[in-house]
Amino acid sequence: MEKHANSTKSQESRFPVSDITLELLEKLGALPVYHAKHTIYCLNIVGQIEGHSLLPETCKTTKYEHLLPLLAAIEQERTVEGLLILLNTVGGDVEAGLALAEMIAGMELPSVSLVLGGGHSIGVPLAVSAKQSLIVPSASMTVHPVRMNGTLMGVPQAMHCVEGMQERILQFVASHSHISRDALYALMTRTDALVMDFGSVLDGQQAVEAGLIDSVGSISDAIHALYAQIEAAQTRYP
Repeated sequence: MEKHANSTKSQESRFPVSDITLELLEKLGALPVYHAKHTIYCLNIVGQIEGHSLLPETCKTTKYEHLLPLLAAIEQERTVEGLLILLNTVGGDVEAGLALAEMIAGMELPSVSLVLGGGHSIGVPLAVSAKQSLIVPSASMTVHPVRMNGTLMGVPQAMHCVEGMQERILQFVASHSHISRDALYALMTRTDALVMDFGSVLDGQQAVEAGLIDSVGSISDAIHALYAQIEAAQTRYP
């Protein structure tokens, strides 16, 4: 009986489960790993990026108001050595997605993104925001112009606003990947690739060939790439 009690205690100390851990698992699907070679945080960006308006409960969403403070905390956390971003998103709110992308791009923490399933629309800036980006062969990425929902005033100023938002996305993606602004714009405005829409759909290999993503790879490749970044980096906080 005593031996069983000691064994249970040993297991609890090896795999600590706190209220914070359970909350992260429930809300974000995130689970800390305590006994890996390096301590990395796995961030899931899935479903639709929810912005300033609530989406129906039937939609799978990623809430940017949860991730922004979480990313700020991860950047300061001394025990976290790297950030692994797993992406399977249809896109969503442009400003919310771009805010998350800018947050990730501005972090000192080593980071790798892996596109699984899809990295569509505003998911493209999110995919390229990490220091290194990978995509599985079967994944796809849709590049298209900015779309607006709701009432839009038919005045030149409204169109200038949309063009300005699109230009910010173009510049961000071009500055965090190997594709030029003009080449990305050409992919955005294709008329022969999508039914009743502008844009392009790229599979994993095509996304790499276009310069959007660094390389084709799997989860093991992403983890090895992140470990290499961690081991090459100097201590962030002396």
